[in-house]
Amino acid sequence: MQQGTVLIIYTGGTIGMVINPLTGSLLPLNFDQISEQVPELKKFGFRLDTISFEKPLDSSDIGPDIWIKIASIIKDNYDNYDGFVILHGTDTMAYSASALSFMLKNLAKPVIFTGSQLPIGVLRTDGKENIITAIEIAAARDKGKAIVPEVCIYFENKLYRGNRTTKINAENFKAFQSANYPALAEVGIDIKYNREAILPTNNNLALELSTEFDNHIAILKLFPGMNRAFIDSILGICGLKGLIIETFGSGNAPAEEWFLKRIRKATESGIIVLDITQCTTGSVILGRYETGRKLFEAGVIGGYDITTEAATTKMMCLFGKHQNSEDVKRDLNISLAGEITTL
Repeated sequence: MQQGTVLIIYTGGTIGMVINPLTGSLLPLNFDQISEQVPELKKFGFRLDTISFEKPLDSSDIGPDIWIKIASIIKDNYDNYDGFVILHGTDTMAYSASALSFMLKNLAKPVIFTGSQLPIGVLRTDGKENIITAIEIAAARDKGKAIVPEVCIYFENKLYRGNRTTKINAENFKAFQSANYPALAEVGIDIKYNREAILPTNNNLALELSTEFDNHIAILKLFPGMNRAFIDSILGICGLKGLIIETFGSGNAPAEEWFLKRIRKATESGIIVLDITQCTTGSVILGRYETGRKLFEAGVIGGYDITTEAATTKMMCLFGKHQNSEDVKRDLNISLAGEITTL
C-alpha cells in the first residue's frame, strides 16, 4: 500500500460512543478505545497519528471556538502530514466543514470530516467503514499531489465538498447530501474520483489561516402569514450586521409593502441581507419573478445556490475578516471555496 501520513483529530460525536450495558445510554470513548473497536486501522501501510479533545464534544456544542481549535491543529501540523481526518458528530458537521473551508486558504491537502449514525461499539455501526475510507482518501496522492485537496465530508460511500453538504436524515446511514454539486468521489470496490469536480490547487502557495468570526447575524425563514412583530424582533436585534433570509423558490418573498419597507430600512441602515432558497435544490435568481426583483431593489443580495450552513459560516467569517461592509458584499457574490455556482 502507498506510504503516507494522516493525522486523525477526534472531537467526539456518535462515532466515539458505546452503549452502557447497565443503563442503555451512550458513553463517550477516548480514541485509544476507538482504535480497539476498529483493529483494521492497524493494517494501513502508513503512519496514523491522533489528537483527541480532552473532553469529547457533542456536535451541538461546537461553534467558532472549536472551529478555530480544529483549524489551528491542522495549521500547526500541516507540513507533517499528507492529509487530515476529523471525527465529528453529524448534527453540525456541515457547519464545521463549511467554516473550515473558508478558514483554510490555499489548502492543498485533504481535510476529511466523517462520523457515524450508530456508535462504533454497536455491531452494525457505519463508523468503521466511514473511518477506514476517510483515512484512505486523506492519504490518496497522484504524482506526488493530493487527489482531493479540499475540506470534505465522507459518509456512506460518498465524498462531498464540505461547504456544499447538508444533513438530511437523522436515522438513515445516508445522512448527507450535496443537492447542487456532484459528489467528489463514489466508493464501491474502487474509489472513483470525480476529478473534474475537485477544486484545483496551487501547491506553491502557503496555507493561510483565518480565525476571526463575528456572529452578529441572524437567519429568518419565511413562512406564509408571518407576524410583523416577529420580523421587527429579528431586525431589531442589537448589533445585527447580517441577515440570511430563507425565501421561497428562486428567491421570492411577500411583495407586501410592510415587509419590503422593513427590509429596505434594514439594508439602508447597513445590515447586509442575503437571500437563499428554502428549496433543497436550485438557485436564487432575484430577477426571475416580480417578488424577487423587489427584494433586489430593496438592497438584498442573491445567494445563488449556497446552503444555509455555508451561508451562515461564510457570513460570520467575512464579518470577522472585513471592516468595510462593501468588502463583505463583494465576497458574498464570489465563490471563495467552491461554495456557490455563480450565473
